[in-house]
Amino acid sequence: MPRYLTAGESHGRGIIGLVESFPAGIPISLKKINEQLGRRQQGYGRGGRMKIEKDKVNILSGLRHGKTLGSPITLEISNKDWSNWKKIMDPMRSIGRNLSPMQKKRAYDVTAPRPGHIDLAGAIKYNQHDLRNVLERASARETAARVACGAIARQLLEYFDINIASHVISIGKAKISGKKIDFDLISGWSDASPVRCVDTVAEKKMIAVIKQAMKNRDTLGGVFEVRVCGLPTGLGNNAQWYQKIDSQLAATIMSIQSVKGVEIGKGFSNAGRFGSKVHDIIYYDSPDKHPKSKGFYRKTNRAGGIEGGLTNGSELIVRGACKPISTLMRPLDTVDIICKEAREAIVERSDICVVPAAAIVGEAMVAMVLADAFLDKFGGDNLAEIETNYESYLNTDF
Repeated sequence: MPRYLTAGESHGRGIIGLVESFPAGIPISLKKINEQLGRRQQGYGRGGRMKIEKDKVNILSGLRHGKTLGSPITLEISNKDWSNWKKIMDPMRSIGRNLSPMQKKRAYDVTAPRPGHIDLAGAIKYNQHDLRNVLERASARETAARVACGAIARQLLEYFDINIASHVISIGKAKISGKKIDFDLISGWSDASPVRCVDTVAEKKMIAVIKQAMKNRDTLGGVFEVRVCGLPTGLGNNAQWYQKIDSQLAATIMSIQSVKGVEIGKGFSNAGRFGSKVHDIIYYDSPDKHPKSKGFYRKTNRAGGIEGGLTNGSELIVRGACKPISTLMRPLDTVDIICKEAREAIVERSDICVVPAAAIVGEAMVAMVLADAFLDKFGGDNLAEIETNYESYLNTDF
């Protein structure tokens, strides 16, 4: 099964992604990977670093002439801001004396942990007395490599007409109306919105609350939703708890920095309803109309496309709830880890709202999970084997 790894620090030389055990013969577009990286950098409320970094990937291994080889794929994304951090983040040489006042501040004053961030817990775990040794890896800059890896997985899915889109449901108290929003609308319009919102009324409210947060030097969270259409029935496995597709999706969405809640379908609202108003009634029609669901279909989708740990042929719907990020331009009170006296928390260059960008990371994480499940079901060492297995499954009578 494929494995996706990342390496690198926020202000280090760069970020690395590694995709292992990916089948051979899958056509990969460098342009599509870079498009995903560009989407991650967008969004109203992003911070100053997005003005510096123009992320492009350099493929170091695993492809030849635009197709995967079956060997490990290595993806490199350079940090353009590295030139300003060489002395502070050098992997080998210690910090010298010839530093500017700002460099000294960055290098020596990182001792006031931010409430809500990894700073204090990480310092205790790793026995570090300079918080930079912890916070650099914990930064959401790492998600650039995830998005690059996810773009590889995504192109496998797209080859088999499985498509992914996302949009923002809420930012702060501003949220979309309750009307149904179909996949085509999200896929076609969310990228055009500065907050990835396809509801124009809600979009204006979201921008307004972000502006207010900027004025207050505060931060905002919200909820994003990832949708997937074209999935066949039966991805996942109910034999063990960790193999269930919803278990895997929940874990990967929760792994995104600032995400503190995950919902599949109408999970939270279903908890307050009677079963007769929750479960999606099953119908049957010609398999020609519903080939990936074997002719079975549902007119509603409160389950979010998953039943019993398996995809059921309906559209997959998963949401992530993001807390407001922990770096505030008007810092909260904390305690210095060296002298144990009261301090204001450190201020790292940061964003006001990351929900639109988190949605793109969410797409990447969902793509990784689904590509793994797809290959588990239809896998082979190369594209031809996968195609044969997939077509056989779709054409088998049931």
